[in-house]
Amino acid sequence: MTEPGTTRMEHSQREILVATTNPGKVRELRAMLGDEVEWKSLADFPGVGEVKEDGATFAENARKKAMGYAGATGLWTLADDSGLVVDALGGAPGVNSARFSGARAKGADRKVVDQRNMEKLLSLLQGVPREKRTARFVCCLCLASPEKVLAETRGTLKGIITEEPAGVGGFGYDPVVLVPQLGKTVAEIGEDQKNAISHRGNAMRRFEPLLKELLASGSGTG
Repeated sequence: MTEPGTTRMEHSQREILVATTNPGKVRELRAMLGDEVEWKSLADFPGVGEVKEDGATFAENARKKAMGYAGATGLWTLADDSGLVVDALGGAPGVNSARFSGARAKGADRKVVDQRNMEKLLSLLQGVPREKRTARFVCCLCLASPEKVLAETRGTLKGIITEEPAGVGGFGYDPVVLVPQLGKTVAEIGEDQKNAISHRGNAMRRFEPLLKELLASGSGTG
């Protein structure tokens, strides 16, 4: 009778909330960090109110989400804020990447929103030569307990904005970001290869040893 309870207690510190409603992000995080922890998503906490992403930087938004959802659920929370920074647009869409073409209505099809965002981006870059279409994906990660920030990392992936979308993989702006060394857009490469080079993958690789250290030390348990 005591063994099942003991097992649950041993794993309680490994229950981490991924603060996103984007299934693509959850899938990528699970693929990269594996089963060392029990991953939860916001879908497991339908009663929790949304934390506003109104920070001026990716790092600020990630920190705000991690602390907000950790406080609301009592769980360690891993939040990221990521987006596309385009040099010719002065850094836009930046922190507004997900809502570049306007706020997303609740229940709106994510693919439709992604399409509108890409269309707006390509329209703004019409006539801009290839050498000036430089851009980078940026991802800032933050892990927080209800009391404090536990770890933060950042990753980037440099690319060039294409003149039209190519590829059906990934999500967001992946079809219009060409990775020069591969000669393909992010949407044209497989998931494993994407994880190996992506901004989120780079942030995750920096985050993984920090998480292992925290779990090994038992920080934030109980």
